[in-house]
Amino acid sequence: MAMTMTEKIMACHAGLDTVVPGQLIQCPVDIVLANDITFPPAVKEFSRIGRPVFNADKIVLVPDHFTPNKDIKSAEMAKVMREFAKANAIKHYFEIGKMGIEHVLLPEQGLVAPGEVIIGADSHTCTYGALGAFATGVGSTDAGAAMATGQTWFKVPASIKVELTGSMPEWVSGKDVILTLIGKIGVDGARYQALEFCGEGLQSLSMADRFTIANMAIEAGAKNGIFPVDAVTEAYINGRVNKPYQKVVADKDAYYDRTIQIDLDTLVPVVALPHLPENISPVSDVKEIAIHQVVIGSCTNGRLEDLAQAAAIFRKKTVHPDVRTIIIPGSQQVYLDALNAGYIETFIQAGAVVSTPTCGPCLGGYMGILAAGERAVSTTNRNFRGRMGHVDSEVYLASPAVAAASAIMGRIAGPQEVSQ
Repeated sequence: MAMTMTEKIMACHAGLDTVVPGQLIQCPVDIVLANDITFPPAVKEFSRIGRPVFNADKIVLVPDHFTPNKDIKSAEMAKVMREFAKANAIKHYFEIGKMGIEHVLLPEQGLVAPGEVIIGADSHTCTYGALGAFATGVGSTDAGAAMATGQTWFKVPASIKVELTGSMPEWVSGKDVILTLIGKIGVDGARYQALEFCGEGLQSLSMADRFTIANMAIEAGAKNGIFPVDAVTEAYINGRVNKPYQKVVADKDAYYDRTIQIDLDTLVPVVALPHLPENISPVSDVKEIAIHQVVIGSCTNGRLEDLAQAAAIFRKKTVHPDVRTIIIPGSQQVYLDALNAGYIETFIQAGAVVSTPTCGPCLGGYMGILAAGERAVSTTNRNFRGRMGHVDSEVYLASPAVAAASAIMGRIAGPQEVSQ
C-alpha cells in the first residue's frame, strides 16, 4: 500500500507493513525532549510510574524558556531539571553556557536525524521535520510516560501535500512562505494532519528556511510538518549526525487529503497582523503602522542565517529612537558565529541589545514584555492576544528582514525601503 513520508516513518517504528490515517499505533521514540517549563510536570508522571529512565542517551533536557532564571520560581523549576539530569546521568542536558533555544540547539548538535520519531513537551517540536523526521509536540504527561517506557501512542494523521514551485525573490524567506500558507488555509486548516512539503521549489530553500517552515506547521493546526531529505539536508547533517539514519521518500501514488500549490516566484514580504498568524497582509499594505519594539530571534528565526539577514539591513543604519530592538541568537554557537561574522557589532552599533539565548519574550516570559497599547514586530511564531505581554498589546509576526527594517523606520516597513 502506498504511503506518505509520515505514514512510512510511523509504520516502520510501529513494526507494521502499512498504516492508514486514523489508525491508533504504539511507537518507540528516538528522542524525548522537555524544557524548564514542561519538565517539572513531566517528572511527576515519570515518578508515579516508578521505573528508571528508558535510555539516558535519548532524553534531552534544555532549560531555555525562563533561563537564565528570571525569578525564584523559574530557578526552582530549573533546579528540578538539573537534579534529575544529574541523578539519572542524562547525557544531553544543556546547562547555562551550553544551552540554547531547544529547537535551534538539537539540530545544531546533531541530535535529530532523518526517519526518526521525536516527541517533545513543546508544541514547536515539529521543527525537526525539516530534517525528514516525524516530530511533534506532546503534553508533559505523555513526555513523562515516554521517559519511563520509551514509547508513546499516536493516531496516524492524514497528510496534505504542499507543492512549492519557482524560487524565492530577494528578501523573501521561509517565514514569508509559512505565513503565506497559514494565510491560505487558516490556523486550523491542517488540524491533526501532516504538512508534507515537496516540489522543485525546495531547491531555493535553505535549511534555515525549512526549519522556520516546519517550526510553524503547528500554527496551521498540523500534527507535524516534514521535508524530504535532499542535497541541502545532507549537507547540513554531514559531520553533525553521527548515528545511522533512514531517508524516507513518499510513494508516488501516496494518498493526500489535498494538494496546496505555492508559487514562490509570486511571494512578497508579509506580516501577520494581531491576533492570529492567519491574518496575513503584504508589508506594503500596512507600512504606516507605528511600532514600539522589535524582537529578532526565537526557535523560529534565531539561526545564523536569520541574524545575517537582519545584519544586512542594520549595517550603517540606526534603530529608530522610539523603538526598542532585542536580538536573541538561538544558541551559544549561533552567538559565537554571529560575533565572528561581525553581526553582533553591527547590532550594537545600530542601537539594538543582544541577549543570551532564551525563549523569554516569545511567550511573554521576560526580556521584552509589552505594556498596554504597545506594538511589536517579532520573528517569533505566535501573536495571540496577550502573547508577549499585556492583553491590550499587539504582536506582528514577520521575517528578520522585515523586523530589522521596521526597527529602523519606526513602523512596519519592507527591507527594500532601507536596504543598500
